[in-house]
Parts: sequence; C-alpha cells; structure tokens
Amino acid sequence: MRNYNDIAQKFANGCPVRSVKRFGSGNINDTFIVEFESEIANPYILQKINTNVFKQPKLIMENMRTIIDHITSRIKSENQTQHQWKIPQVLRSEDGLDYYQDDHLSFWRAITFIPHSKTYDKLEKPHHAHEAGYALGKFHELLSDLNVSTLHDTLIGFHIAPDYLKKFDLVLNQTTCDLDCEITRYCTQAIQQRRQSIDILEKAKTKGILKERPIHGDPKLANILFHQSEEHTLGIIDLDSVKPGLVHYDIGDCLRSCCNLLGEDTQSFDKITFNLTICQQVLNGYLSQAKVFFLKADYQYLYDCIYLIPLELGIRFFSDFLAGNPYYKIDYPKHNLYRGLTQIKLTESIESQKSEINIIIKKVIEKLNR
Repeated sequence: MRNYNDIAQKFANGCPVRSVKRFGSGNINDTFIVEFESEIANPYILQKINTNVFKQPKLIMENMRTIIDHITSRIKSENQTQHQWKIPQVLRSEDGLDYYQDDHLSFWRAITFIPHSKTYDKLEKPHHAHEAGYALGKFHELLSDLNVSTLHDTLIGFHIAPDYLKKFDLVLNQTTCDLDCEITRYCTQAIQQRRQSIDILEKAKTKGILKERPIHGDPKLANILFHQSEEHTLGIIDLDSVKPGLVHYDIGDCLRSCCNLLGEDTQSFDKITFNLTICQQVLNGYLSQAKVFFLKADYQYLYDCIYLIPLELGIRFFSDFLAGNPYYKIDYPKHNLYRGLTQIKLTESIESQKSEINIIIKKVIEKLNR
C-alpha cells in the first residue's frame, strides 16, 4: 500500500507532515491536501497525475510554469483592487524538480494552497454566476498577450468534437454494453441526430475565422476559486489542461457547468434545464473582461459554443461508458452513462431556447458597447 505521507514529505522542505487527506471532486487526477505538524507551515495541494489521460506530464509542468510566470508578472504590473487575483505556485521536490516519480512510476506534483478559498460543484448564490464568468474572462485576458506557440499541446484532439464523434462510432461498433437499454438507445439516437452540427467551431478555426489562444481546457464551476466570504472569485485552478485552443471551448464549458443547476451528477434527467438568467450573468461577467481581446468573429460564435460543448461532453461521457470507463473516474457502474445523458438533456434544453439565448447574447453585446 502506498504511503502518501512519504510522498508528501518529498515536497515538504523538511517540515514534518501531519496528514494527507483526499481533497476536491476532480474526475481525472487524485488530489490531496497536505497539512504539517507546525501550524506556521502552510498546507499545500498534492496531486497524482493521471498519466493514462496526460501522457506527457513533464510537458504539463512546463505549460504550468509558463502560464503561472506570465500571470504572476501581469498581476504584479496591475493595481488590483476589488478582485485580488491569485494563482497557485508550483513547489519543488527535495530533488529540486517540480515533480516526483515514486517506485510505481506514478507522477506527483505539489502546488501552493490558496488560503481563505473554496469551490462549488454547482451555483449556490445568484452573484456566483457573474463572478464565474468574470473569472474565466480575467484568466483569458491575463493570457491574451502570451504567444500561444509557447504552450505545448498536451492533449492532442482535446475539444475537437468531430474526432470525439469518430471515437464514438468506433466504440459503438466494439462495445459489449446492452445497446437496447432505454438510456443507451436514447443517447445513441440523440448523438446520431446531431452529427451535422458537430464541426462548426473546427470549420471556423480551419478557415481562420476563429484563432487559437491559450485556454484553460476545463473551466467548470468546480475549478473556479471563490473567497470564503463568497463575495468574489480568487482565480482558476486545475491547470493541467491549459493548451492552445479556442476560447469558445472554455466559454461553452463554463456555461454548461453553471447553467445546469442540478449539476452533472444528477439523475433527475427530466428536470434538467439550461438556465437563461444565469447564462446572461455569466456572459456579462465574461465579456466585461474578454472585450479587451475579443474580435468581431468571436462574438458571432457564442451560441455555437454554448450548444456544442455540452453535446461534445455528452459524447465523451457516453463513449467512455461504452468503452468500459477508461478515462473518467466513476463511483458506480453507470456513472458515465448518466453523466452522458445529463449533458445530452442539457443540449436539448439549449436547442429549445436558441432564440432566447441569441437575444441574451445580443443584449450583453449592446450593453458592452454603450
């Protein structure tokens, strides 16, 4: 059995470790909070990177150093008042590296814990929506002057929806799951009916209409850090998936996470709704920062990303279920099946409110231009 205290000690700079406890609700990596015997020493976050997903963890660490250094420099140059932006710092191991590999060749890293912070799996207060949008917009704005070529693409094909559809087709032909089950049949039909719309963002990128920028890759609500006072955001965490990409991937992911008030682990499938009020609040917060770097074409594809990212994630969850759950961690056998259905139901709700969402987008843009 692995001794987590021994691993935690590698990043402890000689300070005796008191406890190592599971922390957070991530679907990919194993995350722990490390506390010390001395009350003077600050706790830190220890993570075992899932190398089945992140196959080049050293490049992930290079990306993290690049964006942390860039954002830290930007923060120092700004006179921050209302929002005191924070970003975790990477800790070095006793060998002087920013990672540690144990005897099982597992890849570990440690980052500073931001005090007086908390996260939410779903929105709990009305102002959280605007703050979540602000946080993502601020993150993108802080990185908008970073040359995207300095980042490694550590997740080839990530958020490339047409590729996920191809993987779905392959898994569907090879699965041993019962495809006559009501939910699997429903998910399969829903995906097949939406095949023609799956490449809209990639087509825009190929044509040069949308350009790649530094993106977070997984800006769901649970990765947005709030102050414990619950009055404002402190930053965005979980930086493994930072890479070159379309900011629209992040916008869609943030909205699908915030606007489904039941959360992605609900089983009340018939009650899943894309909340328009929250959508408007998130977009207000986001575009208040993104207007600094947004181009005309970026505004034109806002509805498309709102629609596409839940559909993409539905395909990914459902495909993972059909393949035997190799990617996402699960708590029970049908966990990824239900996650997939949740995102498909959210997609359907977005489709049914397309006109209303486009009106909201128009109003938010008009407000910015006043």
